[in-house]
This record gives sequence, structure tokens and C-alpha cells, in this order.
Amino acid sequence: MDRQPLRALGIGSGDEVIVPSFAPESSAAAVVMVGATPVFADIDPRTYCLDPASVEAALTPRTSAVLAVHQFGHPAPMRELGELAARQGIALVEEEQPAEDVGEVARRRAHARFLDSALTGVVVPYVEPGAHHVYHHYTVRIPGNGRPDRDAFVRALSRRGVRATVSVPTPVHRLAAHRSREVLPETELAAAQALSLPVHSGLTQRELAHIADACNALGGLL
Repeated sequence: MDRQPLRALGIGSGDEVIVPSFAPESSAAAVVMVGATPVFADIDPRTYCLDPASVEAALTPRTSAVLAVHQFGHPAPMRELGELAARQGIALVEEEQPAEDVGEVARRRAHARFLDSALTGVVVPYVEPGAHHVYHHYTVRIPGNGRPDRDAFVRALSRRGVRATVSVPTPVHRLAAHRSREVLPETELAAAQALSLPVHSGLTQRELAHIADACNALGGLL
């Protein structure tokens, strides 16, 4: 993430900025680069975006801003976060979204709708009513006993010719550069269970069907 919006607000040494831990490290790194301290809040387990209640619980007298990340293409709860920021007299900084081809986004959404209807045995992405998910990632959950099950699922899909990815293998607050003592149960669970399936606009219907069949064939085997 670009640190310029934080600099423009005068945020620096002595300030705290609330950020998600289930997100790219670049968000916390941008805070550190202006001399401020990242404070990690938990996520909504359905959207993977910041949970406003957790943000409110993380506020301190040193809090200067909240950094909202639109995780995997699902928009962050900007209205709720904006109302919270206004009440507290702090800034709300929104992750910059790249310009995208409308046709590509439409194809990804169509692919996501197919996978939503075809997949069984995994928890498909949730979309908040009225939200416009652009599916930078199609992220599902593998219910089970945590990371070993999810990682085994990824390896099994690879053997079937499906390249799944783990977008957030380690929450940022667990990385050595940002290690903190925040307790973030939903973040930890998502990091253990979530994986992303291919959903890029170039996929054919046959490839999408193969992805769904490969996932469904694993069922409760893992």
C-alpha cells in the first residue's frame, strides 16, 4: 500500500493506525514507514474485512486512523467504519483500488456464480447484501481441524491439476517484523482454513467444471 495518504494526514511517530492482520503485509508496512505503530484488529469471518466492533475495541488515545482493506475484492464496511471514525475524530484511510476492465470483472463474477452453485463440502465466499465483490480471489474455507487439513486439500488439488493458493498463510501480527500480542481468533481461524481457487477471466467453462469436480471429489477425505 502507498504510504502517501498517511503522510498527507500528518500521521507519524507516536500515532497508532488500526489495520487488519488478515491482509497483505504492505498495509502494516506502510504504517511503519511513516513512523507510526500498526495495531491489529480482527475480521468479519464472512467477508474477511475489518470487523468494526473489533476496531472499536482496539482504539486508544493514540489512535489516529483506521486503514480499510477491501479483502479479496470484497469491499470493506466503509459506512460503519466511517461512522466510527467520525465519532472518534480519527481518519479513515481506504485502500486504493486499481482500475479494472469492466468485462474482466463481469467474467470473474460469472465464474464465481458458477462455483457458488457447483461446489459442495467447502464454504463458498459470502457477499454482503448490496456489496459488489470483484473477486480478485475466490476464497473458500476448508472446514476441519485447521491448517493441516487445508494444506492437505491444496496438495490434493494440485495432484488433480488445480492450482489453489493460500493468500494469507500467516497473519501479519504473527510475522517477526510486526509481532504483537493482540488476540484475533477469527483472523487465526481464517488463516488456518482459507484457500483461493482460480477464478480469473480467462478460464473456460470446462476448466471451471474441473475445479468444482476436483474439490467435490475430495469431500470428507481429508
